[in-house]
Amino acid sequence: MIVRPIRVSDLPALLRLLGGSQRELDNLSTDPERLDHRVRWAQRTFAGQVERADADYLFVLEDDEQQVIGICGLSGAIGLREPCYNYRLGITRGSAPGLGIEKQIPTLFLSNDMAGQSQLCSLFLRHDLRQGYTGRLLSTARLLFVAEYPALFGDKLVVELRGQVDSQGCSPFWDSLGRHFFKMDFQQANRLSSHGGKSSIAELMPRQPLYTCLLSPQAQAAIGQAHASTEQAVGILHDEGFSHQGCIDVFDGGPLIEAEVAKIRSVRESQVLPLLVGNPDEQAPMWLIHNRRLESCRITAAPGRLVAGCLLVDRQATKRLQLQPGDSVRAVPLLACPADAGGQAQVRTSPAIAW
Repeated sequence: MIVRPIRVSDLPALLRLLGGSQRELDNLSTDPERLDHRVRWAQRTFAGQVERADADYLFVLEDDEQQVIGICGLSGAIGLREPCYNYRLGITRGSAPGLGIEKQIPTLFLSNDMAGQSQLCSLFLRHDLRQGYTGRLLSTARLLFVAEYPALFGDKLVVELRGQVDSQGCSPFWDSLGRHFFKMDFQQANRLSSHGGKSSIAELMPRQPLYTCLLSPQAQAAIGQAHASTEQAVGILHDEGFSHQGCIDVFDGGPLIEAEVAKIRSVRESQVLPLLVGNPDEQAPMWLIHNRRLESCRITAAPGRLVAGCLLVDRQATKRLQLQPGDSVRAVPLLACPADAGGQAQVRTSPAIAW
């Protein structure tokens, strides 16, 4: 399998793939016209024809039969063309010494703190392939791309995670807050957001600090809580160094997780190495490998060994990367869970890779 830039010819396969999603993913609309526009814009991005504020890198995961089985995105910079609002959690302290009362009240502050940072988005993997290394390859390939081209991105990477939404598509956070300012349900608001209207909606949200005690108990409980469907995907990013630092989504209250680019594991530990072709033994660890190209970027996961300052991989890996022995790659070990009692490495499965 390889991760590569999306092409216009991928559109039919992509529409079939996204037909299995029950919701719109960020600005990855399932409308053919909108999707076509985004794919063409992504091609311009990889060709270096757009500014960082407008850069939209869209990748697909392709199997060895050249079937598109997954997609992921990476925004060059958010909040520069229009505000990218979120709520930041805080505390308001009040006291009445004469009455012996001192109170700390959790508060939400509307902010645009992430302006200029880069965002991971639009992650979706075909349901029947959410096992083994596949989800990790799709998710972390973008991190290795950032490691190779850091000048194209901000100092931080951020991810807006889906918040608490029930089986009927209702969000307790939205119903307790946003719905009072917009006479529409969460699904309508989410569709408008996915079509580029998120900042316009957020502009009408209250600017003053919001006391969370005024929200419903269900809404308070949803603050900063990710949807269960993101659990495995979030675990992969936590392994890479992402964490929640107090920002949440203005619509569903889901957490925004972030990491400084220089501290992300796949960035920090990646190396530029010449390729050797051979036969890594059966115990060889999996590596995430990037062919160091931009417009013709290809990233794969393959068993490999460090040998005399080179990365030894099999011929299939070099074929996937469209490289020859001696060519340089950027590579990092693909993070796996600790070995179990029997000594076999356990790979986190990914039954719900989507946000």
